[in-house]
Parts: sequence; C-alpha cells; structure tokens
Amino acid sequence: MIITDTHTHLYSEAFDEDRDEMISRAIEQGVTRFFIPAIDSTYTEAMFQLEKDYPENMFLMSGLHPTHVKDNYKDELEHVEHMLANHKFYAVGEIGIDLYWDKSTLEIQKAAFKHQIQLAKKYKLPIVIHCREAFSEVFEVLESEKGDDLFGVFHCFTGSLEQAHQAISYNMKLGIGGVSTFKNGKIDQFLNEIDLKHIVLETDAPYLAPVPFRGKRNESAYILKVLEKLSGIYNVSEEKLAEITTANSKAIFKI
Repeated sequence: MIITDTHTHLYSEAFDEDRDEMISRAIEQGVTRFFIPAIDSTYTEAMFQLEKDYPENMFLMSGLHPTHVKDNYKDELEHVEHMLANHKFYAVGEIGIDLYWDKSTLEIQKAAFKHQIQLAKKYKLPIVIHCREAFSEVFEVLESEKGDDLFGVFHCFTGSLEQAHQAISYNMKLGIGGVSTFKNGKIDQFLNEIDLKHIVLETDAPYLAPVPFRGKRNESAYILKVLEKLSGIYNVSEEKLAEITTANSKAIFKI
C-alpha cells in the first residue's frame, strides 16, 4: 500500500531533534511519497537537503506562503522565479491568502498569489493553495485566472459543500487532513457527497494533528488516521482509498 502525503513541512524546526526517525516511521507504514511546500527563501536549503537525503521520496514545491508576504515580497517572488528556472519542482505552493493573522496585507497577498499562479502556468505546474478566512478573496483571484492551465490542490480544505464544489470547478483537488477527524471539523459531514476522484490526503505536519493526537506535534505517519477516517466516510477499504488518492496525486503532480 503506497500512501501519499501531499503536504508536509518535514524541514520544520519542530523535527530538528528526530527528523530521520520521524520520516522512517512514516516510510515503514507505507507513506513513501512526501510533497514539501515552501514558505519563503529561508527554508530553501533545508528543502534541498531533504531532497538530497531522500531522493526517491521527496517532491519539492517552490512558492511564497501568504503569511510571509511582507514588505520584501517582490524580492521573495524573484527568489521563487529563480528557483523555478533552475531546479525541478512539482508545484508552486503553498500560495494563497490568509486573513486570520493580518488583514492589512490583503492587497499584496492578492498580488503575490496572482503572480505565482501565472508562474505556475508558465512552467505548467499545479498550484497548492493556502486559504484561511479568505474563501471569497481566493475564489476572486482564481476566477480571474481560471482555465485549463489552472489546476492544483486546495490544501487543508475546511469549507462548506458549496465551497468544495466551487474549488473543484477551478480544477482543484481537495487536500484532506487531520481536520476531518475533529468533532467540530464539519467537513466529515458532507465529504461523501464529493467524488473520491477529487480527494488527496495530507497531514500539514507538524500542524493539525488528527485525533487522537490533536494538539500535539503532527507527523506524516499520522496520515494513517486520516486514511482510517475517510475509509469509514466513503465505505471503502483503506488500501483502496490509498490507491485512489495516490493516483489522484499523481494526476495533479504528474509523477
């Protein structure tokens, strides 16, 4: 059984004490494909080190995270462009809009998001979207860029059924992780109305650990709890669910 974690920050400082052991735990349990989203230029070297250490398992993205869109965002976007031109990446991400932490940067967040979508189109890559308290703003940008060359993953999807269908209409898969196991997560109440062909699995490690690890450091091995939860929601075996969601990830990331 091959399980794909489409979103995991394995370079995070949270793993500095036991990174190799944590990755080994995941691989031993069948989690052998890890897609690594970018945050900003300060993490680039750590991401390259992961790829060097685990060349068969790590698939890197390049991008500027919306919470890191600051006064120097144009310099950061130049870094993203340089990376895309000189290294193999599998997506532009994570990119998007986050209005939870700072609403004052909305306009430059939108500009950075739109610019990075256009970079993804240039390199024929998927995008991986971060959206927090900003569905209408994200959809506004996606609407302006919609087309056959726009596709990707709506990471950590936590919206409504209507918003799920809207995201899918822009050629997005829904990234489902630990929130699906939360009592107040809500998405588990309608996920079975979304065809499995639109679903990929993720952890967002070290964040958003699933039940029974909620509140603790998340790690990629815990994706098995997400797999277990969705197996029940969709009434399919965990093996079949892993097969389908891995195939979905291959279709998006083209590997």
